Amino acid sequence: MGEINVSAPVPASDREIVSTRVFAHSASVVFAAFSDDRRLAKWWGPAGFTNTFHEFDLRPGGRWRFTMQGPDGTRFENESQFLEISAPRRIVFRHLSKPEFRMTITLADEPTGTRVTWRMEFATAEECTQVSRHAVTANEQNFDRLAALLAATTRGRKHRT
Repeated sequence: MGEINVSAPVPASDREIVSTRVFAHSASVVFAAFSDDRRLAKWWGPAGFTNTFHEFDLRPGGRWRFTMQGPDGTRFENESQFLEISAPRRIVFRHLSKPEFRMTITLADEPTGTRVTWRMEFATAEECTQVSRHAVTANEQNFDRLAALLAATTRGRKHRT
């Protein structure tokens, strides 16, 4: 559906990490990549990571528990609780595992597709600074993996028609 448009960083407070990218797909297609746990497990996390989902209950109050495994075999246990789901525009969850943060994911229409914005809010500026050392790059890799999944989905639809 066209090229992926990478945008400039969005200014954030000293307690926030904000990442954004425009994907050449509708909000409903992008939201489906979040809401289908099988698809989400394929692209969530930085390059080279894999996921095993133990629980994925996408509703306010629902839990999301999974193990993320790095390329070196290191395992990272993750647990989050969904706070708000407004399909196909918004997902908010609290990441309960360390590092703790609140993630707000918004999907907004753009002339070339959908702007996805991730806003990670931490309790302190110090914690945010520490996490940002790896999260900024990791978020971009996450977006790259999402773009690849969306492209494969689009190619698959073209081949079936």
